[in-house]
Amino acid sequence: MLPTPSESVYHIFPILSARRDELQAYLKDNGIETLIHYPIPPHRQRCYKKWNTLCLPITEQISAQELSIPCHQAMTDGEVEAVVTALNHFA
Repeated sequence: MLPTPSESVYHIFPILSARRDELQAYLKDNGIETLIHYPIPPHRQRCYKKWNTLCLPITEQISAQELSIPCHQAMTDGEVEAVVTALNHFA
C-alpha cells in the first residue's frame, strides 16, 4: 500500500526483487535508469563498526534486493507508463 501524499515526499521509489541485478540490467536495456540506494546494510557500514558482526537477515535481504526506480516531479505520464510496462514485462 502506498502512503498518502501527506505521508511521503516521493523522492525515492524503492522496490524489492530477488533478481535485482537482472532487473536493473533489463531496465537499463529499455532506457530506464535505476539506482541502488542501500548497497551496504547499515550495520555493515564502517561508521557502525561495533555492529559489523551482527546478523540482521531482513536488513541484509533488503540491501541485496532494493532497487530504486525513477520517481520525480518532472516525469510524464508516458514515462511512468514506460516504467510500469517494463516492470510488468520482466520475466
